[in-house]
Amino acid sequence: MTRVAWLQQQLQTVDASCPSEASNKHSKMAISPFYFFRGSAGVYYADLAEGVITLPEALLTLPLTTVMGDCHISNFGFFSEEGAHGETLIFAPNDFDDACMGHAVWDLLRFLVSLPLAQQEGVRLKQLAINDQSPERDKAIVSAEQVKAAMKAFLTAYIAYNQNSLTGHITSQSALLAFSEKHILYKRWQKGLQRLSSGVAFLTKSTLAKEVDCSQLPLRFKEDETRFVRLPENERQALCHHFAPYLQDEILDCVERIDAGTGSNNMRRYYLLVGPQDMTLNDLPLCYLVEIKQQRVAAPLAYFADVHPSNRLNAAHLTVHCQRRMQRRPDLILDDALWQGEHYLIRSRHHARVGIDPEHITFGKRAASKDGFSQYAQACGEALALAHMRGDRRSLLFQRAAVDTLPQHIDVLVETALNYTEQVISDHQSLCQLLGDRQN
Repeated sequence: MTRVAWLQQQLQTVDASCPSEASNKHSKMAISPFYFFRGSAGVYYADLAEGVITLPEALLTLPLTTVMGDCHISNFGFFSEEGAHGETLIFAPNDFDDACMGHAVWDLLRFLVSLPLAQQEGVRLKQLAINDQSPERDKAIVSAEQVKAAMKAFLTAYIAYNQNSLTGHITSQSALLAFSEKHILYKRWQKGLQRLSSGVAFLTKSTLAKEVDCSQLPLRFKEDETRFVRLPENERQALCHHFAPYLQDEILDCVERIDAGTGSNNMRRYYLLVGPQDMTLNDLPLCYLVEIKQQRVAAPLAYFADVHPSNRLNAAHLTVHCQRRMQRRPDLILDDALWQGEHYLIRSRHHARVGIDPEHITFGKRAASKDGFSQYAQACGEALALAHMRGDRRSLLFQRAAVDTLPQHIDVLVETALNYTEQVISDHQSLCQLLGDRQN
């Protein structure tokens, strides 16, 4: 079987449809190799299982832990701990849809691959800016030569945080809470602080303000047919009745959310607007959004389901299980439920969520001339180390194994990631070919 035919088979298995421009997910994946990588975690694990990617055996001897599963540069960001119920902003992994018990090196290598892909995405966006005569056209851009330094900074920071755990300088209760003005994440951190319910931008830039018309009562989701679909009344009532027991307050409105995300773009999801029953506009900080999201089996488990018994949990329950372990203070609303025969994840949408896209870490003097790209990779290495070491809060066995084993494999991981980057670029071209063939 050719790689193109194999790729078509893989995508069809995961997405329940042949690659097609009619699929929002496949159209997003066709934008660039970076977006292809975001939407094809299953391909990555198939290549691990089939030996297209080979890992040092020593790295597979580290104790199993909770892993993100889909670890890349845009699955880290700022958010408030305890979901919409907390006011402490941290930088940490923010996507657990593919989380499971597994090998830490799965996350490490996947993040490393995302770094050169992010740099190439920055180059693509820069060219678009030049073509459009956008102000972004004059910004400096991270070079391909700077990618290796960032990859090594990521791994070095990951090892250092495990070492710091052994010496007691950090614990499972540590977190990345603040960044200096010279750090590439400083401005993103400031944006997050402003979006907290106590922040100056809460009424304009918070998740609540972006999705809900906060100017009048009763509160309702904004009318936006590109994002929200109003449910038939009988379905709306059934949905609200089914999920009300998981919530502390009243459901004020609900919609179906469409065309969200990349990897899980084709999974059904609903947004609930929750708040006090008899509220005034002064009670807006007490309102929040809850996402009800259909959950598919975590990407690694198509090939590595037998790695640990916890992976036999249903898909939504496994996500909840892993997120609760990997986060210092998990969302207060974090649960799973069976709805219309499918497993759904229930979680609050953070008021202060601030994501990271390639342009945020590849554009500008801070990124290109002042080690900002490496700064970002380092922060992610620290945040990922904290998430991995929380898989076992009773001992330091994981940290000891990571410190003893990883340092001598830094170079081989970097080279493996760079080689697989070329495979991702080729696979993206194959997807574009498949979409073009189907269009014709």
